Amino acid sequence: MDAPRRGRYPLSLRRRPVAWERQRPTWRDAAPGIIAGALERAKARPSGNWYAVGASRQVGRDRPLGRTVAGTEVVLWRAADGRLRGGPGACPHLGAPLKDSPVRCGTLVCHWHGLALDGGPFAGWEPYPVYDDGVLVWVRLDHAGGEEPLDRPRVPERPDAAAAVAAVHTGVGRCEPDDVVANRLDPWHGAWFHPYSFVDLTVTDGPAGPSDAFTVDVSFKVAGRLVVPVRAEFTAPGPRTVVMRITEGEGAGSVVETHATPLGTDASGRPRTAVVEAVVAASDRPGFAVARAAAPLLRPLMRATAGRLWRDDMAYAERRWELRRAGRFPG
Repeated sequence: MDAPRRGRYPLSLRRRPVAWERQRPTWRDAAPGIIAGALERAKARPSGNWYAVGASRQVGRDRPLGRTVAGTEVVLWRAADGRLRGGPGACPHLGAPLKDSPVRCGTLVCHWHGLALDGGPFAGWEPYPVYDDGVLVWVRLDHAGGEEPLDRPRVPERPDAAAAVAAVHTGVGRCEPDDVVANRLDPWHGAWFHPYSFVDLTVTDGPAGPSDAFTVDVSFKVAGRLVVPVRAEFTAPGPRTVVMRITEGEGAGSVVETHATPLGTDASGRPRTAVVEAVVAASDRPGFAVARAAAPLLRPLMRATAGRLWRDDMAYAERRWELRRAGRFPG
């Protein structure tokens, strides 16, 4: 298939729509060994012990953001100058949950007894390295990652923030990060499993070369026969991250970053993993300036779209984990 060409208008009309049940089966192409190989290569790449926690916008000036990451309770907040601070989520005094405490003038004040933390070591509380990339916030947990630490996370290349609209979806499932990454390294399931969003999907090239990328031609479904055809690449720059980047067609340069963050186990001992997915959309069309101006209205729609896809994809990831746990996974 020829690469999608950008026309005068962003939308295209499908000339020969194919019914869902009549599209070409992809199960022979989606060889388990190809997906497993891509997953193993991703797991061998360094993360520097950095974990994506959530959206930068979630960390405000008066309330902290609390998460459990790899079994470790973490709290993040902003100093008076806006810089990110973070560390253990339990108060060193009597263990109060700091995620429920207020921030006053950049200081996190425990709501049990008033112990105040400015982000530096104090009363047995030691900070964790944290990072704000403008879209996501990260924490480095060396005791959990066990790798050689890096000074900052390996943030994928994104469109210029001033010319883009970014939204972050966060969801949680009963599975491990491997199951989330494996889902994203299976682009063949898109048009079969998500027919409401994707049509005419063809994987034109498998992992090859230094980028170790899957190349995919696909059309994003808008309504009826109206679609947006693009070419995209899927890469896994780290053990818990998969990036889809539009390389040709409408919105070239836009990215979808999927980060799988282990949380811990539930009461039944089953693993829980958060999907932190950043969608960073850009376009050089003049009309996109209007979209940027309407970003506060667009972000909820972008999150809702990602959430719908992840309701399906989380079922895929959870099913994969269940089969692996039972020793019945065919891959």
